[in-house]
Amino acid sequence: VYKGKCKAAQGGHRLLKKKADALKVKFRDYAKSIAETKSSMAADAASAFFSLTQAEYAAGNFKQKVAEGSMTARVRVGAGVDNVAGVKLPVFSKYETGAAADNQSLGLVGGGKKIVAVREKFTVLLNLLIKLASLQTSFQTLDEALKVTNRRVNALENVTIPRIEEVLAYISRELDELEREDFTRLKIVQGKKQVEQKNDAIKKAAALKANALGKENDEDIMADFDAQDDVDVVF
Repeated sequence: VYKGKCKAAQGGHRLLKKKADALKVKFRDYAKSIAETKSSMAADAASAFFSLTQAEYAAGNFKQKVAEGSMTARVRVGAGVDNVAGVKLPVFSKYETGAAADNQSLGLVGGGKKIVAVREKFTVLLNLLIKLASLQTSFQTLDEALKVTNRRVNALENVTIPRIEEVLAYISRELDELEREDFTRLKIVQGKKQVEQKNDAIKKAAALKANALGKENDEDIMADFDAQDDVDVVF
């Protein structure tokens, strides 16, 4: 039973170790992607807001006109799931709602090209924000999963497997001790049997010798007897 437990624990340890290695690789990839996205987003954000300032300078303050629109979202964010070594990571993606664009008349008086440039640059910035949100969320989820996996690996490696091996070693020592005791007991029994057999052999030899001496004495007594030497007894 304990050998089966030890084998199962070692197999689980190997699988969790592989899972931890895969999560570490993915963790480093996410960290690299986050750093690259943040560095590019800083430049894109500065460019977008600078373009907004240029558009306001060219077309005037059009924020009020934008706020007066229907404010129907043309872009929404959807959530998906990415499976990495059994860990489900949230993934965000952008999709079009199909709503009609408002405020198409902005910039007719002046600054139309600047407003179009602002829309394009903020669209790029929105894509980067969604990507960064997806990476950050997946990064945090992956970090928690990696911590849990490492704790399990350490528990198996430093606690569970050593305990099972100690139990197996104890059982092995006890079995060896029982085997030695059985061997010693057999040796004692064999020694007693040999002593008994030796004593029986001695007794049998003594009995045979006594019988042989008894027969020789009987033969000698009969050999010395002569009926003719007896004197007749007259009553």
